[in-house]
Amino acid sequence: MAQFYSAKRRVTTRQIITVTVNDLDPFGQGVARHNGKALFIQGALPGEQVEITITEDKRNFAQAKVKRRLNDSPQRVTPSCPHFGVCGGCQQQHASIELQQQAKSKALARMMGARENPAVVNEIISGTPWGYRRRARLGLNYQPKTQTLQMGFRKSQDSELVNIHHCPVLAPQLEALLEPLRQCLSELKAVRRLGHVELVHAANGPLMVLRHLDALHDDDRQKLERFSHSHGVTLYLAPDSETLTALGNDEPCYHSDGLRLTFSPRDFIQVNDGVNQQMVTRAIEWLDIQPTDRVLDLFCGMGNFTLPLAMRAGSVVGVEGVAALVAKGEYNAQCNSLKNVTFFHENLEDDVTRQPWAAQGFDKILLDPARAGAPGVMQHVIALAPERVVYVSCNPTTLARDSEALLEAGYQLRQLAMLDMFPHTGHLESMALFERN
Repeated sequence: MAQFYSAKRRVTTRQIITVTVNDLDPFGQGVARHNGKALFIQGALPGEQVEITITEDKRNFAQAKVKRRLNDSPQRVTPSCPHFGVCGGCQQQHASIELQQQAKSKALARMMGARENPAVVNEIISGTPWGYRRRARLGLNYQPKTQTLQMGFRKSQDSELVNIHHCPVLAPQLEALLEPLRQCLSELKAVRRLGHVELVHAANGPLMVLRHLDALHDDDRQKLERFSHSHGVTLYLAPDSETLTALGNDEPCYHSDGLRLTFSPRDFIQVNDGVNQQMVTRAIEWLDIQPTDRVLDLFCGMGNFTLPLAMRAGSVVGVEGVAALVAKGEYNAQCNSLKNVTFFHENLEDDVTRQPWAAQGFDKILLDPARAGAPGVMQHVIALAPERVVYVSCNPTTLARDSEALLEAGYQLRQLAMLDMFPHTGHLESMALFERN
């Protein structure tokens, strides 16, 4: 029996359809075809025959859910997390890691090439698929009826919290904190007025940032400090989005290509340390850095790529739009005794080629923009005419768009790698090497 609504509303049907799944999209949805239309089916894997119902019908595609699975794919695995299917953090734990990586690589190849001529993904850069997250933000919500504190992640497409007790993608040192931290926070007088807690595993130990909505009672501060000392956690209190008070002297740091980079708990660092280390190494190899090279690092942050580049190049310029990160990059250069690197705070949408530090030009350029990509920057990169460009991307759609400018200017795509930065999720990250003809 079908239900039909006006054209302005979603069309749903209760009719059960049997289809065979033939592909997996990068978000972990099975892909099948029915009546010439693509069907995206949550939870289904290639090779499986499933009975489905349509949940959303569009002109060119439809969304569906599984009513019954008639057979299992050989690449179906048992999810390691007891919260899988409810928690919105991971979408693909039911698929083997090989299938996940294959699906993401195929999607990247399609986006970076033409439909009839997909690009070649030369490499998959990956690390351990479990225990890789060194950073996580957990929501906090006190339930008056049960007088309990919920601590966890949001449901998929829902603002409701899932009360997390285990999280196998978290670094083991952070996962081990979940239950004692929940117990500590539950005993605070301010338990009803807590916002969230952020956990970070730094190279010199774990840290936590507690967002609290009211001033903390002295008893609460003492309980938090006892928790901090007993579990070896550096504690930061955040009464608002700007203020951050450290209860301890340890300055968090991580390593990039053997260098020690300090950071603030609110600074951006790559969540997956293992993949980050490989990514930095590969970028250096692709750029083929020589001792006489002048290198430009755009969207440089606190120097994740900039400082390793400076260990090999003649001189390196790092440019970043956030002043605090520029200051941190300068500090990290000093701490690592690197004197051939300079950092600048600039609006990267402006024409950086007119800046005095760009007058001598650059032999190689690396850029690592945010999800929006770098559409306003590409013409400036082309005007600088570097021999090689490495583009590190957290969004393949904007990478494909920005790559067109380089290709039209005569550069060729020489290398393309899929970065499995977030196993078991739909996040697809990548890096590409372009070389001037």
